[in-house]
Amino acid sequence: QVQVVESGGGLVQPGGSLRLSCAASGIIITIAEMGWYRQAPGKQRELVATITRGGSTNYGDSVKGRFTISRDNAKNTLYLQMNNLKSEDTAVYYCKADVLSIGGPHGFWGQGIQVTVSS
Repeated sequence: QVQVVESGGGLVQPGGSLRLSCAASGIIITIAEMGWYRQAPGKQRELVATITRGGSTNYGDSVKGRFTISRDNAKNTLYLQMNNLKSEDTAVYYCKADVLSIGGPHGFWGQGIQVTVSS
């Protein structure tokens, strides 16, 4: 069994910064791609950023230049540094990990964490 848990969300003012973390635990052989997604009220879940095990990154257009994704492979941990936050970044942020476990490859999602950007 694999668990994925996000942390670091909260309330921040426009222009502020926040750092999200995501830890995967359990019976893990290796983790391929990891990523952040978000869902605002009344909207579909959208890509924020992804990163491969080798460090190749991909960002959604709305966060390019403001957000930075990174990971620590030794700790099975994913990060998202969010700078210059805007009200439109308000959403529930989800972590996804593509895990190879004893049962084979599978994508695991965290429960989500709220980020609210408001003055």
